[in-house]
Amino acid sequence: MDEPLLQPEVDPPVRLWRLTSWLLHQATARANRLVVGHFGRPGGRMRYAILAGLDQFGSLSQADLSRRLGIDRGDAVAGLNDLERDGLAKRVPDPADSRRNLVHITPTGRETLLEFDVLVDAAQGELLRDLAPAERVQLNALLRRLLERPANAPAHTGAASQKTPQS
Repeated sequence: MDEPLLQPEVDPPVRLWRLTSWLLHQATARANRLVVGHFGRPGGRMRYAILAGLDQFGSLSQADLSRRLGIDRGDAVAGLNDLERDGLAKRVPDPADSRRNLVHITPTGRETLLEFDVLVDAAQGELLRDLAPAERVQLNALLRRLLERPANAPAHTGAASQKTPQS
C-alpha cells in the first residue's frame, strides 16, 4: 500500500502547504484510506471504535456510547446493528430505564477487537513509517493537545490573539 501523500497530478499552491489545517486534512484522508484498505471493507473504523469503546467502558446506552466516542447517534446505531447481526455486540434492556437499551461487547466481539488491533496497528505503522519512534510519540502528543482542549474553552481568533507581548 505504498502511496504518495497526494496523487501525482495534484500540485497544491505553497499557501496550502503552510496551513496546518490543510496538512491535517490531507494526512487524515491518507490515514483513512490506509485503515479502510487494511480492514478490506467500509465501516471497519466504526466497528473498531464501537468495540473499543464497549471493551473499555463496559455496558453503555447507545446515546452514552455515541457521546463518549464523539460519533453521530445514527451512525452508531447503524454500526451497532451490524455488530449485533455479526454477534460482536448485544443490546439488552436497561434494568434501570425500560425506555433504553444497554449495549455490551460479546466474547466474540472481544476476539474480533484483538484482530482489529492488528489491522489498525499495521495501518498506523504504514502511515508513520517515515517517522522515528520518538517522532511518532511527539506527533501523537501534539495532536492530543489539539484535541483535548475543553469544548467550552474560548478559542482565540482575530487580531487580538495575534498581538505580540510588549517589550
